[in-house]
Amino acid sequence: MKRLKQLGSFGVVFVLLFTSCSFAQNFKYYEAPDKIRIAYTDTGSGKAIVLLHGFINTGANWRKTALFKDLVKNGYRVIVPDLRGNGRSDKPHEDKFYANDIETADVAGIVSDLKIKSYAVVGYSRGAIVAAKLLTKDKRISQVVLGGMGQHFTNPNWDRRLMFAAAFNGKYHLYPEAQGAVKYAKSINADTLALGLLQKYQPVTSPSELLKFKKPVLVIAGNEDKDNGDPEVLQTYFKNATLKIVKGNHNGTYNTEEFSEGVRAFLK
Repeated sequence: MKRLKQLGSFGVVFVLLFTSCSFAQNFKYYEAPDKIRIAYTDTGSGKAIVLLHGFINTGANWRKTALFKDLVKNGYRVIVPDLRGNGRSDKPHEDKFYANDIETADVAGIVSDLKIKSYAVVGYSRGAIVAAKLLTKDKRISQVVLGGMGQHFTNPNWDRRLMFAAAFNGKYHLYPEAQGAVKYAKSINADTLALGLLQKYQPVTSPSELLKFKKPVLVIAGNEDKDNGDPEVLQTYFKNATLKIVKGNHNGTYNTEEFSEGVRAFLK
């Protein structure tokens, strides 16, 4: 198993070998109002859970985790999209297709297509950033899990986000810390232009916006993970948030049984 080091934050998971998933997957597609097609899987039945993946990841990364398998086995309906610009979803190269928090509209649109009236959201790393904006927009959300995330995403001038946006827009030679991430993305044939636009237009949610959300929130992170700020600080931005620290670093924590157990205990 080969790992790349010093690739920064945003949920860049470089584990190339996972336990195979026993659940057969049939991909469905949601067509957004701008005609972009979003791929997703819909597995199981019961309480609906949407899993949002991190940067240079796809829904496939979630489907290989203990959490996905445990949720399905325990009677949940698990919806896992490839966020636009990733995986089987469309990857346009124009700014207009990434602006105005469009990823949150994609997720809400999938849920509406499936006629789901209430759902929980679990986001990890960049997926948590999307989830944080989504909770300010969709009243159908009952619970939110923000994994692998601290408070830095609330800063519109977050230096790491700006660095990745520039690096994936062809300026990686200026940012040694981001070069490994760009190299990895190219090695798996990810669309680097789309990834750069995803960073450029990544949602920013202020602490005051988060404070308005009154439903239960779980902030969960590995004990070695400070890639995106301090999860303890992020917890204070909510009125009804629980903090759980488990063993692990940023790139590996969401694959662990302990992470799965923590999330499932919260969702009950």
